[in-house]
Amino acid sequence: MDIADYAWIAWLAVIAIVLVIEMLSGEFTFLMIAIGAAIGLTASLLGAPIWLQIIIAAVAAVALLLFLRPPLLRRLRRPHDPMKFNVDALLGMAGTVQQPVTPIAGVVKLADGQTWSARTTGALEIPAGAVVYVQSVKGALVYVGDRPPAVDPTH
Repeated sequence: MDIADYAWIAWLAVIAIVLVIEMLSGEFTFLMIAIGAAIGLTASLLGAPIWLQIIIAAVAAVALLLFLRPPLLRRLRRPHDPMKFNVDALLGMAGTVQQPVTPIAGVVKLADGQTWSARTTGALEIPAGAVVYVQSVKGALVYVGDRPPAVDPTH
């Protein structure tokens, strides 16, 4: 009985330990090492000698650290998500006036099919059938104008 016959147990232990460390750190470093160890485990199961298993696992882990980890971190640490949700998705959206919109009443149908109670952002009245743009949302009201809102450079 040779120790190489039980190398797979050591590989499983290494994988388990580094995965626990990865869950605590979240930096993908130990994940790459765990994947390298899984490749070492595969080499062990295929009958490679221990020295070759270690070399294969090390080369795989280094390659993953150099080539896979950086794009994963960039993807994870994007400064903001370009997709807008909820109220943010409504800002700037075009719509059609269903009932004349004034500072105190009105109804618009937005481009996404939703019908909203609306108010104008100024003192003007917008007639039915006119195209408007959502300027802001407050509660269940959209405030609309006849031009798209100015773009906020921080978003």
